[in-house]
Amino acid sequence: MEEQPGHGVRMSDIAKAAGISRQALYLHFPARSDLLISTTRYVDEVLNVGARLEPVWNAATGAEQLNALIAFWGEHVQQIYGVARALLSMRESDAAAASAWDERMDAVREGCRTAMEALHRDGQLSDDWSVETGTDLLWTMVSIPSWEQLTAGCGWTQDDYVERLQRQAALTFVKADPQALV
Repeated sequence: MEEQPGHGVRMSDIAKAAGISRQALYLHFPARSDLLISTTRYVDEVLNVGARLEPVWNAATGAEQLNALIAFWGEHVQQIYGVARALLSMRESDAAAASAWDERMDAVREGCRTAMEALHRDGQLSDDWSVETGTDLLWTMVSIPSWEQLTAGCGWTQDDYVERLQRQAALTFVKADPQALV
């Protein structure tokens, strides 16, 4: 899946790469979506997502939380891209894959909501945004298709992606300091 993100990865290809028969693979995973769902959970475990999210949850301010979330996501999306692309390509035709995708994207959306709530709590959420509309836009900004377009389509590096997204998110969502405008 990492070598061919979302492009024609068949159960027989996976079995061959794992050095097992296709039948043995089907004994454990009756459908490709079952394998993908298990793979997403395994990847989260291997990548120690909970510990890597600690800077996001432990940020002192909403602005710091927003920056930490984007930094985490910029690194994480690169690591999960193969599996994410496979789920994304299957979600229209496979209910289990759609459910797994929705579960993952709901978690990302909740992280965006938490950052917007922290900005609001701090009195730093721009007056142009509510927690809900800010969540909507941030969630769209960090979506896998947006990341894919900016990195693969436009040639941005990972550092470019994180730095530019952090800057744009701050300009968009964080209330301007009136003293800084003078």
